[in-house]
Amino acid sequence: MQNDIEKRIEIKAPVSRVWRALTDYREFGAWFRVKVEGPFVAGQPAFGQITYPGYEHLRWQAVIQKIEPEKLFSFTWHPYAIDPKKDYSQEPPTLVEFRLEPTPSGTLLHLRESGFDRLPADRGPEALRMNDGGWSTQLQNIANHVATRS
Repeated sequence: MQNDIEKRIEIKAPVSRVWRALTDYREFGAWFRVKVEGPFVAGQPAFGQITYPGYEHLRWQAVIQKIEPEKLFSFTWHPYAIDPKKDYSQEPPTLVEFRLEPTPSGTLLHLRESGFDRLPADRGPEALRMNDGGWSTQLQNIANHVATRS
């Protein structure tokens, strides 16, 4: 089984602009479609209400792992945790990493989510499949967000 998701997108904006869209909790929430309750702090949990149509009944939760300015932003979370009656807290989380690299025309944003092989067998393949498609959408969302907001 594939154990991780890797995607990349080139965004025609400086690294500093893409970094702000990733790490300012209000901007992150705008393109990721979650109303995040406060600033991201390494080592601390982040919470919010999902605003994506059809998933508004769900809460978003992640633990911020690393914030290396204009280089790396990462968090752990429980992927595709969509059953509000299920307690996912005992499952191992996956690690989501955003890495930024300057290019002549802007920023190359690398996304990697790893750890699907540690999820329960009944959830791992579906979480991987759903997040693979979800990240394709989210990378387009951040590119559109950066293009339309200065």
